[in-house]
Parts: sequence; C-alpha cells; structure tokens
Amino acid sequence: MAKTKVVTMESDIETAPKEAAVEAPKKGSSKKQVINGVATVNVSYNNTIISIADSIGQVIAFSSAGLLGFKGSKKSTPYAANMVAKDCFEKTKKFNLTNIKIVIKGVGPGRESAIRGLAGTGLNVLSIMDATPIAHNGVRRPKPRRV
Repeated sequence: MAKTKVVTMESDIETAPKEAAVEAPKKGSSKKQVINGVATVNVSYNNTIISIADSIGQVIAFSSAGLLGFKGSKKSTPYAANMVAKDCFEKTKKFNLTNIKIVIKGVGPGRESAIRGLAGTGLNVLSIMDATPIAHNGVRRPKPRRV
C-alpha cells in the first residue's frame, strides 16, 4: 500500500491579506497587577526561604539562599537572608507591588535581617506577624518499664 501525497499550490489558494491577520496574545505577556502582597519568610538554622504571594495566596515570586549560590553554613547567615529579601523584591517589580504583610516563621540567625531587607526595599510594610510553630505538650510518655 503506497501513501498518497496531496500537493497544493500556494497561488491556487486565496489567502487573506497578511496585514489584517490578528496575532493571538502571548500567554506570558499579560501580567497581573498586585498591589497588596504577603511575604512569607521561613528562617531555619540551615536556610532562609522567602515567598511573596498575592492576596488570594498565589505565589508571584520566591527565593532562597541556596538559589542565590550560598552553600553550606553560609546559607544561614544574616547577609544571605538580606540578599534573599532583595532578590525576591526584584522579581516582584514587574507586578507593581506596593504594600506588603510579612509573616515570619522559624528561628534562625537571618530572622531580623530578612525583615530589614524587605523593609529597606521601599515597600510599605503593613504588618509583621510571627507564625513560628510552638509545641504545647509534646508526645505521649512511654509506658513504665516492667521487669
């Protein structure tokens, strides 16, 4: 069984003028404007992670110390936390972010520095909230040993 090939000449087919063709808008070209955002800062003894989301919770930018090239024990330094905050703000410039709420979680050396880095970028800081998880009673004690 042989395959048949249909060949059409371009001059035979009438086409619409190319000037009138409407291009479909690109998917990435229409960026939404975010006025109010929430910055979640996760600070641990090993790393600092910052994510900035809009008011309904969709993340628009994130950054971490490991993403910026810090390795090992340098990821948990206050300098790295400050650089992460500035890098995350640079990623949100295309969204015209102006107001921000900061939610900080965890204990680590870069805790204060990350807040200063976000506040020093020119954003209006509306509130700072601490969401560090605190253990209330711990796990159940083991049963007494029977000898």
